[in-house]
Amino acid sequence: MSIVVTGATGALGRLVIEELLTRTAPAGIVGLARDPARAADLQARGVAVRPADYGRPDTLEDVFAAGDRVLLISGNEAGQRVTQHRTVIDAAREAGVALLAYTSVLGGPTATFSLAEEHLATEQALLASGVPYCLLRNGWYHENYTGALATTLKNGAVFGCAGAGRVATAARRDYAEAAAVVLTGSGHENTVYELSGDTAWSMAEYAAEVSRQTGRRIPYRDLPPKEYVARMIEAGMPALGARTAAESDAGIARGELAATPGDLSRLIGHPTTPITEAIADALARLER
Repeated sequence: MSIVVTGATGALGRLVIEELLTRTAPAGIVGLARDPARAADLQARGVAVRPADYGRPDTLEDVFAAGDRVLLISGNEAGQRVTQHRTVIDAAREAGVALLAYTSVLGGPTATFSLAEEHLATEQALLASGVPYCLLRNGWYHENYTGALATTLKNGAVFGCAGAGRVATAARRDYAEAAAVVLTGSGHENTVYELSGDTAWSMAEYAAEVSRQTGRRIPYRDLPPKEYVARMIEAGMPALGARTAAESDAGIARGELAATPGDLSRLIGHPTTPITEAIADALARLER
């Protein structure tokens, strides 16, 4: 029996494995990756890495075993996620895994923005499968915003179309730690966790904090959705990604990503990382 993490070479997958290595022996951890060569560092630490591709069912036939605990990290191919996730769920069911945890979206069926649709369909497929499940309904990451700080500083403003809506972000590492707690703990079968940061903030407040930490005036510019989409496309973002980002901002404006139920801090046993700390860390990296 092993703990199996899909998407092991991705940003979240790597952090989950890092957290698992602090809790259990590497011999009991398996990472799945399209290109195992990208996980050579994990293999050097004793983690088994197997080739697997959500889009190729044949690569998933023998990666799970009876009693395994599996983390299904949602795919990043819009429009393909549900089919790909079902392939993983089917393979897990056939193998008789003990638990399949899935990284869904905060609010689940109450989230109405387009990105949530594939998450909801995956949740429904997982519940229908009969596999013991745990839904990790992740809110937004700090990194969704701090990852663009270089561009923000270049533009001299934070752009969006979220209005005065609030978003309860947490660090990617916080969510990774929660997943590791579930995968190594007990009593998490057939449960749902609404995971988000302890504090929700508005885009204007985010811009004000960036201004405070940089000593520059960085305002928030709230744009009409079409204008925001056009700006992102002009900056090089694919049209689908730009529309999805704008629709997610609309969800924020409606309050769909503002919930702070406290499930995340309770799972990890400490407060979630503040956005102020994430901004400081991102700025420090830019200065290196």
